[in-house]
Amino acid sequence: MTEQFPDRIWGSRTNLLSRVVSSFAATKLGSLATRTLTPLDRRLLERTGGKYTVLGPIGAPVILLTTVGRKSGQPRTTPLLYVHDGDTLYVIGSNFGQAQHPAWTGNLLADPTGEVTIAGERIPVRAALVQDEARKAEIFARFEETTRAYTAYRNRTARDLRIFALTR
Repeated sequence: MTEQFPDRIWGSRTNLLSRVVSSFAATKLGSLATRTLTPLDRRLLERTGGKYTVLGPIGAPVILLTTVGRKSGQPRTTPLLYVHDGDTLYVIGSNFGQAQHPAWTGNLLADPTGEVTIAGERIPVRAALVQDEARKAEIFARFEETTRAYTAYRNRTARDLRIFALTR
C-alpha cells in the first residue's frame, strides 16, 4: 500500500468569507484577482514549506506542484488547489477557464514526474492523466465542492479540463 499524503487545510470553506470569495472567484474579475495573487501565494507556500497559503483563511487546499518544463528542462513551480484522496492527490488544469491548457499540464504529459510541497513536506510524485469520463466527473464534482469557480471555469472554455492523479 502506498503511503498517504499529509493533509494541511486551515480556515473553513463554510464560513461567510469563504462563501463570498468562492462566489467572487467564479467571476472573470475574481479569476483575474486570483491570477494576480498567484506569485504571492507561490512565495508564501515556498517560504512555509506548503503549510500556509494566501487562500488559507477560506479553507482552500493548496499545494505547490513542481514539474520539469518540457521546452526549457527547468523546474517550474505552480500553486494549485487539490482534492485529497489519501494516497492520491488530484489536480485540475482549469487555467481559470482560459482557452489554452496551463503549461504545467503539458509538462506532466511530457514527463509525468514531479514534486509536491504540502504540509511542510516535499514529496516526489508521478502523474497520470485521468481519462475515464465517469471518474473525471466524480473528481470534478469534488472540486466544485471546494469552490463554485470550477463550474464557471468549465463553462468559459470549450476545451476538456485535464485532471491528473498524483501518487508517490
